[in-house]
This record gives sequence, C-alpha cells and structure tokens, in this order.
Amino acid sequence: MKIKIKNTSHHPLPKYETAQSAGMDLRAYLPEGPVTLKPMQRGLVKTGLFMELPEGYEAQVRPRSGLALKKGITVLNSPGTIDADYRGEICVILINLSQEDFVIGDGERIAQMVIAKCEQAEVVQVEELTDTERGAGGFGHTGKS
Repeated sequence: MKIKIKNTSHHPLPKYETAQSAGMDLRAYLPEGPVTLKPMQRGLVKTGLFMELPEGYEAQVRPRSGLALKKGITVLNSPGTIDADYRGEICVILINLSQEDFVIGDGERIAQMVIAKCEQAEVVQVEELTDTERGAGGFGHTGKS
C-alpha cells in the first residue's frame, strides 16, 4: 500500500525504523523555535505533514514509549485518529505529565503513527441484546488482574 504525503517541513518523511515496526515516528515542525510544555500543560504540535489515506484506512497517532517513560510526555487523545478523508496538517496533542518543563525541539520525534484498516459498521437499533455469561459486568468483573 502507498500513502501519499505532502511534506512542508524540512524533515524526512515518516518511515519504519525496522522491518517489523508497527509505527512511523512523527517529528515536530517548529520553524519558529523550540516550544516548552510546563508540567500538566498540553499543546498542539505541528508536523508539516499532510496525508491522503486510502478509503477504509485510518492513521492512529500514539505516544512514543521512550518519551512517556523517561520524560512523562504522552499523546493526550491517544490514540488520535486521522480519517481517510482528512486533508489538513497532521498535528499532535501532547501533554507533559512530569514535574519538569519539557522542551520540544524542531525535528524531535514526538509521536508514532500506525496505519490501520478500519470498517464502518451499520448501526441497528434493537429492543434486547443476547445474553452472555459475562452480561453487564465490567471494570474488573471477571476478577482477573
């Protein structure tokens, strides 16, 4: 499958870092200089990328595990969804969950993007649902950790 990307930044196109990587890194495009996220502050970070996905696919924007573990930086609406018919700039909502300021530099890898097949379902209203062993139990109902 080929994904069309318009790149208005001076950074390389997203790519898979290894043969079995699920995600491609997204880089911050900050031509006006670094941006600082204070503790518990969120911000919208541009990438300079615009994309055309095939019908029936989405792009999921997810946190980078290293940033989350080492710096407390995560994608606030994780996973963020980019729909196949969206043609605007790819932006990432980041939040700083640490106790220290986090400086985002131009070109820094801020998130990863996973391309996934998705389907639209036909929603049908009914009066009753079929019974199951679990029923309405949730949030730890099965007793398994």
